[in-house]
Amino acid sequence: MGKLLTALSAITLLAYPFAVYFGIEQFGIQIIGLILIALFAIRIVSASKAKLKELKQLAWITGITGVCLTMFGLLFKQYGWLTFYPVIVNACMFTLFFQSLRQPQTIIERLARLQEPDLPLRGIIYTRKVTKVWCGFFILNGSIALYTCFQSLEVWTLYNGFISYLCIGVLFAAEWVIRVWVRKRAEHQTK
Repeated sequence: MGKLLTALSAITLLAYPFAVYFGIEQFGIQIIGLILIALFAIRIVSASKAKLKELKQLAWITGITGVCLTMFGLLFKQYGWLTFYPVIVNACMFTLFFQSLRQPQTIIERLARLQEPDLPLRGIIYTRKVTKVWCGFFILNGSIALYTCFQSLEVWTLYNGFISYLCIGVLFAAEWVIRVWVRKRAEHQTK
């Protein structure tokens, strides 16, 4: 049951822009609003399954924010409230990553240690740099998401439901390629 809730939570985040766009078109804000509130409630409940404390807090904050924005949308009968959710998510992600730069272990290092507990010093330095890159990404992505809140719903959906995810995928792929290259270079230097 816990894995199902986690999967529904992930689907909620990924499908949110399309749910807003097509849901409002097909069913109106009242019905899609109630569905979104239920999905955000699932996100809040499933937060306890996260492996890191910060990820639990992130799920709670974004879930509660989603509920609040949706309730404002229902109350004022305006879908514009719903468009600010990606901005809030980017702001929360930036805050999480940025605050971790002040700690002995960044959030990326802690995630890396889940797979490689004895992370070498080079890995620690690398994860700190990657954390900074993601901070920059969240600022840029959140700024563009904010800009789209004042555009048509089609533009908002295109950016937040497709282009943003494409950029995240490109950044993940680029980081993976660089990580593999850095590891091979480090192995070559230790021989």
